[in-house]
Amino acid sequence: MRPVNLIPPDMRRGDNAPLRTGPLAYIVVGALALVLLGVTMLVLVSNEVNEKKDELVTLEREDAAAKTRAEELAPYAQFHAMSEQRVETVTSLADSRFDWPRVMRELALVLPDDVLLTSLTAGASGEEGGEGVAGVQGPSLELSGCTVGQDAVARFVTALKDIDGVTRVGLESSALGEGSGSAGSSGQACESAGYELTYQLVVAFDAAPTPVAVEGEVEPEAEEAEGSEADEGSEGTEEGG
Repeated sequence: MRPVNLIPPDMRRGDNAPLRTGPLAYIVVGALALVLLGVTMLVLVSNEVNEKKDELVTLEREDAAAKTRAEELAPYAQFHAMSEQRVETVTSLADSRFDWPRVMRELALVLPDDVLLTSLTAGASGEEGGEGVAGVQGPSLELSGCTVGQDAVARFVTALKDIDGVTRVGLESSALGEGSGSAGSSGQACESAGYELTYQLVVAFDAAPTPVAVEGEVEPEAEEAEGSEADEGSEGTEEGG
């Protein structure tokens, strides 16, 4: 036969006694778990905020140090920029200066023995020295002299084209019988050399840069004229005194 427990459930003791806790215990345990989770999240967020604050302070300190360093180096940066600007200016001026000494040396080398050079005019543009060559944009030379004949003039023109930078050579005039009749030392030099043919050439350097005019620059002739006028004025004052 199967045993049957006839004691009412509320009066039973031991392992067979029913639980009397109910749902309240689960509610309390859930609330405690939520509180623990909230405290944990609060601690984690607080730690992260503190780390961010420390990082912000470090970044602000580094930014201040960088600004101080930049202010200390500002004069050097300004000097570097000014130095580069001056180098560019000097380079531009140097590039715009025409090398007349080199041209004169090369002209002396290519000048034939049977060609006499009596006059040489150099100019920075076609308006000054290359009036006979249409459209001369760069420096130019105007050469005058005498020689033995037309063949010598042709050889001289060919030799002038060998000068570095020459773009073209223009023959302005070439005539016989004017060497001995020319006035001055030039005519005497041609007559003594026995050269009867006179010529006039224009050598153009179209590709060469034109010299840059510097503002405030006074030509030497103007300075000498001003100086002579000042001297004359001072002498007149002394004589009047």
